[in-house]
Amino acid sequence: MRAISQRTHGTPEVLQEVEVPRPVPGPSEILVAVRASGVNPTDWKHRASDALFLSELPLVLGWDVSGVVEAVGFGVTLFRPGDEVFGMLPYPHGVGAHAEYVTAPARSFARKPAEVDHVQAGALPLAALTAYQALVDTAGLRAGQRVLIHAAAGGVGHLAVQIAKAHGAHVIATASAPKHDFLRSLGADEVIDYRSVDFREATKDIDVVLDPLSGDTRTRSLDVLRPGGIVVSILPPTDPDDAAKAAERGVRAVTMLVEADHGGMNAIADLVASGALRAHVDSVFPLSAAAEAHALGETDRTTGKIVLVVDGAEA
Repeated sequence: MRAISQRTHGTPEVLQEVEVPRPVPGPSEILVAVRASGVNPTDWKHRASDALFLSELPLVLGWDVSGVVEAVGFGVTLFRPGDEVFGMLPYPHGVGAHAEYVTAPARSFARKPAEVDHVQAGALPLAALTAYQALVDTAGLRAGQRVLIHAAAGGVGHLAVQIAKAHGAHVIATASAPKHDFLRSLGADEVIDYRSVDFREATKDIDVVLDPLSGDTRTRSLDVLRPGGIVVSILPPTDPDDAAKAAERGVRAVTMLVEADHGGMNAIADLVASGALRAHVDSVFPLSAAAEAHALGETDRTTGKIVLVVDGAEA
């Protein structure tokens, strides 16, 4: 099968199309013929450096999958060949979605909602699971709470806005001014231009902050929380005293890492089927143009998600 692999770390040009053996599903695994796969910041960060979780080369990147079950391993009862599924390969070590076929535990997947195509479904898993696990599982989001979402027009952020609204929250979103109408269309109740306004002066009494940025943003977010509130970051803190500072104020600051999650994927599928959740797809590239997709992603000028489609596959 064809896959996008790298033998060294570096610029997007290190990504090359190669031929590798098609995997065989083991016990409790399924083999999926990939139709579409999202490209996330973690992909280009792992491509560029071995400073994150994966250092062994050669490496086939990609965690997002939407496709069709080709075969099932021993003991699998959830799916059978021909089923359309979507999901996230176990993060980080289950990597390998940027290929024609991939194997993974059956419970990493859910049935793809019939209401969306593979491009839309392939854009969702890692970013939507991150938002869902941060807001619902970690923060315990409840209806009526005030939620502040930073980088709200990004891959995780724009899905988090929709998930928070679907759970009855009042959503405040930060983004540059040109993206405010987009965020309002997703349901954001308030938008803040982070380039011209300090969000600490524009909002207060926040129950939950979703912070995809960390650094100074995480530290400053402590100032807008009400007692008992929580900041959930998806990147490691740069201030080792953040947890202590949060505890002094009667709030929490935590860091989470997204996990493969059958229950979470089913919850996301339900939101998609109801029309409450859609990925905004900024750009679509054929699998063979993965280097171009990475280069675009690294400009930090996209809104929503970038998706790769397997060349010749029906999306």
